[in-house]
Parts: sequence; structure tokens; C-alpha cells
Amino acid sequence: MGNRLNGGIGMSITISESPFTEFRMQCEGLLKRTLEKTFKGLAAYKVTLEIPPNPQFGELTSRICFEISKSLSETPINLARQIEAEANIEKKEFPMIESVEAAGQGYVNFHVDFTELSSLTIRSARALNSEYGHVKIGKPEKIIVEHTSVNPVHPIHVGSARNSVLGDSLARILSARGHKVFRHYYIDDVGRQSSIVAYGYKLLGKPKPAIKPDHFIGAIYAITNCLLEIRRLKALLNGGKGSLSHDELQKVRMDLDDWVAVAVDLQQRFPNLFNSLLEAMEKIKDPEFEINALMRRYELGDEEAVALIREVSSICLEGFKQTLKRANISFDSWDWESSFIWSGEVAECLNLLKRTPYVFHRGDVLEFDAEGVARDLGLKSIFGLKETYEVPSLTLGRSDGTTLYTTRDIAYSLWKFRRAEKVINVIGMEQKLAQLQLKLALCALGYVEEAKRLIHFAYNLVNFPGQRISGRRGRYVTLDEVMDEAVLRACEEVKKRSEELPEAEKRRISEQVGIGAVKYALIETDPLKPVTFTWDRVINFERNSGPYIQYSHARACSILRRASRNVEDADFSLLKEPIEHELILMVARFPEIFVEAADNMKPNIIADFANALADKFNTFYAALPVVKAEKHELSDARLLLVDAVRITLRNALNLIGIEAPERM
Repeated sequence: MGNRLNGGIGMSITISESPFTEFRMQCEGLLKRTLEKTFKGLAAYKVTLEIPPNPQFGELTSRICFEISKSLSETPINLARQIEAEANIEKKEFPMIESVEAAGQGYVNFHVDFTELSSLTIRSARALNSEYGHVKIGKPEKIIVEHTSVNPVHPIHVGSARNSVLGDSLARILSARGHKVFRHYYIDDVGRQSSIVAYGYKLLGKPKPAIKPDHFIGAIYAITNCLLEIRRLKALLNGGKGSLSHDELQKVRMDLDDWVAVAVDLQQRFPNLFNSLLEAMEKIKDPEFEINALMRRYELGDEEAVALIREVSSICLEGFKQTLKRANISFDSWDWESSFIWSGEVAECLNLLKRTPYVFHRGDVLEFDAEGVARDLGLKSIFGLKETYEVPSLTLGRSDGTTLYTTRDIAYSLWKFRRAEKVINVIGMEQKLAQLQLKLALCALGYVEEAKRLIHFAYNLVNFPGQRISGRRGRYVTLDEVMDEAVLRACEEVKKRSEELPEAEKRRISEQVGIGAVKYALIETDPLKPVTFTWDRVINFERNSGPYIQYSHARACSILRRASRNVEDADFSLLKEPIEHELILMVARFPEIFVEAADNMKPNIIADFANALADKFNTFYAALPVVKAEKHELSDARLLLVDAVRITLRNALNLIGIEAPERM
């Protein structure tokens, strides 16, 4: 854990990748030694230590006396007092422990020696620098993180962006933990959506994008889909007056009115595309038939269909890459869904499933008995299901012979497991059932261990007040628009705070701050809870936000610049103020926070920590002078503390994909 002088228990540690863990280990060691001396036979008892709710109870506390009192027939508080007496004699062997006390009804509290902790923490942070906090795991794994994977038919909207930001942060955190991480994007180019947009693109004569590529394709998709829906509903209305009930007819009329309103909106926004598509489609007798035929031909690998759909998808993907590059999100592999069909891997999976007792026909449709697999193989408890829950069956293919998304995902998952030991799919929580069915299909094929290592990293929706998101209707708030607006708003704030900076520098900082603000807003909430995206909260330099943390980092950099001197070491016993101790504790605990975030896959914990550290640092800055401290030696100690905070804030921001500007 740490680099020790001479390796003895009583020796000071010079550098540690996790300073607070060093204190924790010394507390555990002292407690075990005390148990051995005071209560024979209890030395092997499992020792657990927790952070107490109030700093006056020390930095760590143990409930062990409540547990061992059952064996010793003595009250917990009496046991705690015996441990206190013996531990305070033995503690000289453990230099990070200042004192041990019995408290409450039987707690054992440990108080840290802040001079030791300050020295170890500040020196470790500065020595390890960009690696500080990144505690490496003992047994690293090869992990594929598949994220974003937006269908190439419309731009990445703010809801999908949460997937991108969470997935990117998760990959960064796992990589920092020491795992070999591969970032994959699954291109869903098979199915009705891709065929609709390709059909519209062809009707228009395959035009060159007049606007950003993905926005252009999104407009074609929305218009084509809208015209198809209006045509379908009109046919239903005209042909169903004798067969549909009054309520059904009313529903059709309401749906038609909605789509006509969508058409008016799309015509106003994209007049040339809309009018050209309307004119072209009116000449087609049965566009639905042609789209379904295109979909079938593409799955069969028809040369013309492949060229058309791949062309449209690639145009849209070019737009995605521009957006993601701006957001500093990258991928190691772009995996085409269609490739798994044409390679025969999907058909092979389907044939193998048919040989199991879990596939049956329901009319012309092929179904997979997911419940039967879960029940027969005893998998419900393994996958966190109640025994009374009945897993719905999974439709494997349509009556026309084409496959469905989850069917194709079975082949893709096996492909990923040939390249990694663990697979993490970052997918919305509405796909919970589909991901469960996927795991059960893998189990039916004999890949039970792989299914256990297939992780569905679920996340909730993003609410943008006043907006209804629907790609089919062309209604969405794109990530591009949100980033543009965030950068614009950040620019106004940067101008107010740093008028003296050159314009180019202001623009660069505004880009970092605006995009950081968007990312933080999408990551700081627990993934399973919805995010409500409001500008007054996203761009806020005064409290919980990306800019607030970035500004705190820039403030630390400013203090160090103003000092205009290099300080290599200091007397850390001079750091005696409570707020200084609180800052040191937070910096010391950062590596443990990181491990928790990495091993439990909770990027939001890093965001919460960064915000809390920024709060503490700003309280410190407002209360105590640094450069102009009353003693030069105290100023040196505080400057090194500020540097440790700067490093920790920067490293925390980097883990969640946010840049840390040195000026704002």
C-alpha cells in the first residue's frame, strides 16, 4: 500500500497510494493486537471499522465490543474501556494513531495523528500527481464497455447523451483501476428504422447533407416516418369505418391529428426536404411494402440494399463522431450489427437455440421460453428475480424471416466474450427485460458463466422541461444544441470573471466549462434516478455543478500562481485548524472513494466527492489566508495543502471526463 522506511510497523510512511487506508490498516492492526492481549482467543475475530457520523468521535470507529460481548458475558462499554486502556499503551507502534477511546454504549473510537496524516497525504498526492487516487486492483480483467450505440437515424439527443457520459466515465474509472478496458459502439443498422431513412434518402436522390450530417439524416428519417404514418392512419380511417368501434375510430383520428401537426412543424423546419419527399412518396403505390422488402434484402446481404443502408448509416455516424469528439468521448471499436447476420453468427445462434427445449412456435413467430430456462437451471436468485416472477417469452424472429434486435444481440454478446472476461452494456433501464432475456438465452446455450459476467448498467431518463423527445417525430433536444447553449452561457460567465484574458483563451475555457457543465449534470445523479436538466442548475458557479468544481480548481491554481515560489516541503504540524483537518481527510479518503466507485460501478460517487471537496476548499479559502498567512512556514504548509487539493480535484474531474481549467 505504501512505501515504508525500513518496513517496520513503527516507522513513518513516505508515500501511499491510499493514505486513509494506511490509517485504517494501523487501526485494524492495533485492535487485533489489543484483542489478542486482552481477550485470549479473540484475535482472529473479524474487525470492521466505519467512519463515525460526527468528527468528535474520531476518524474511525468499531462496533466490535457489541459483537464480542455475546461471547464474554460482559457489557460492551466495559469491554471498550479495557480495549481503550490496552490500545493506548500499544499505540506507540502505530504512528498514525493519536488516541483510542471508549464511547457511547460500547464503541471504540480511533483518532488520527493529523501531523502524520497531513504529511503522508500531501506528499503522496504531490508525488503520485496524475495517478493519485488511482488504486490498482490485484487481478485486472479485460472489460468491454459498450455504450451510446444510438441508432444511426437521428442525432444524439440529450437523453442518449446520459448514456455516453456514464459509459465514458465508467470506462475511465475502470481503466484507472487497472483493468484493460475496450470501448465499443454497436451500430444498429438492421431493422425498420434504418430501412425507413434509407428509403427516404433514396427517394430524394441521395442528396449531400446541407447541414451537420446526423441532423440531416434525422430530418429525412422524421419526415419519411411522418408521411408513412399519415398515409397508414388515413388508410385505416377510410377502410375501418365499418369494422372499427367508435372509440377505435376516435383514437385513429386523434393519432392522425397529432401526425398532421408533426408534418406542419417538419415542413416549416425543412421545407425543401419535406416537399420533395411528399411529392416523391405520392407517386409510390405501397411504400410500406418497399421498405419491408429493403429490410429483408439488407439482412440477406443484397448488394444494392447493403450499399444504400451502409451509405446512409455512415453519413449519420460521421455526425456522431463530430459530436462525440467535441465531448472528448472516443471508441476503440465500431461494431456493425449487420456483420453478425452476414457472417452467419446470428443464424448459428438461432439454430443452436432451436435444438434446446426452450424454442417454440406461436403461429408463424418463433419464441424463446425464457421462464423455462430460468426455472429449470435455477437462475432466478442468481439474476435477482423473485421465484414468483414469470419471465415473458422472447420473440426471436418475425413471420417474414427477419430477426429481432435481442436475437442479434445474442451473437454479438458471444463475440464480445471472445474478446473480454466481462461485458458491461450501458443501456436504459427500460431495456431491463430484454437484457434479462439475453442472459437467459446465453444460459440456454450453455454460457451460464458468461451470462453472470454480462452487466446491464441501467440508467433513467433525462427530462428537459418543456420538451417532448421523439426521434420518430423529429422532436428532440440534440447534444449539439445543448453543448452550444452551455458554451454560450459559460462564455458570459467567463467574461465577467476574467475580462483580462485574450479572446481565444476565453473561448477555449468556455468550451471546457460548457461541456463540463453538461457532463456533470448528466452524471452527478444516481444513474437509476431521472435527471431534470435546467440551465440555472447546470451553469452555476456558486454551488453543485461542473463549473463550480472547475472554478474551485482554477482558484487553487490561482493561489499557487500568486505565491510565485516553489515549496517542496513544510512543517505540517502547523495545519491545526478544523477546516484544514477536514480538507486533509477528504484528500486522504479520495483513493477509497475511487475504489468504491470503480468496484461498484458508480461514477456519480466521484462527482459527489468532487463537489464536496470543492465546498470544503471554498470554505477554507474564505476563512484562512494562504499566501499572506501570519507565518511564512504556515504559508508553505497551506500552499502544499492547496496543491494537494488541486491535484485531487483535477484527478476526480478527469475520471468523469471533465477538463480542469487552470484559469476561469
